[in-house]
Amino acid sequence: QVQLVESGGGLVQPGGSLRLSCAASKRFFSIATMAWYRQVPGKQREFVAIWDTLGPINYTESVKGRFTISGDNFESTVDLHMNSLKPEDTAVYYCSVDGWITEMSRRMNYWGKGTLVTVSS
Repeated sequence: QVQLVESGGGLVQPGGSLRLSCAASKRFFSIATMAWYRQVPGKQREFVAIWDTLGPINYTESVKGRFTISGDNFESTVDLHMNSLKPEDTAVYYCSVDGWITEMSRRMNYWGKGTLVTVSS
């Protein structure tokens, strides 16, 4: 019914910056939260940042001061601005939207397919 598509990933040098974007194929009827997660192959998915209707509400400790989450609840989009990138930030980054796709839908969490971020010189 709806797809989330991440973009903006790629290769960046340590200390560099990158902006990730996530867009829904259609606008959600209503949104509770939007978030970013990341995953390294062979490891569990890790929470990165979360956004609600009032703005950013939490970041994982390792990215505080370096990453900034922003969103547009009307357009069902969420971005992640990453600065001062480190090699340990290398991962596949996934966006998620927790909400309702129609007025008749149950609240569900939707996931994108991910975009790869590689931080290396």
